[in-house]
Amino acid sequence: MSMMTYRGYSAAVDFDPDDEIFFGKIAGIRDGVGFHADTVAELKAAFREAVDDYIDTCAKIGKSPDKPYSGKVMFRVDPEVHARVAKAAELSGRSLNAWAEEALRKAADADMAKAVAV
Repeated sequence: MSMMTYRGYSAAVDFDPDDEIFFGKIAGIRDGVGFHADTVAELKAAFREAVDDYIDTCAKIGKSPDKPYSGKVMFRVDPEVHARVAKAAELSGRSLNAWAEEALRKAADADMAKAVAV
């Protein structure tokens, strides 16, 4: 699976060997906006068109394009991982939130660096 970015939006893309098409979906929005194409060049164009259409449609109906991130992240981890993370944060002199934010930022930056701008 690969990623693409355009106008601040990202999408994970994949290939369906049965239908012999590339396909993807805009990530990070509540609306389901997908796209597909037969070639890489067409896929890039389809992704850009999907993003542009999404933004245009939101403007036409008076809706702000989704930006659903509040800054609150809640998830469950193994209790042992929780304990190790809490200790690591304490030993670094930071709160668990500050420590986790830095760790998540580094991981996201590493993955987003792999995304291809189109």
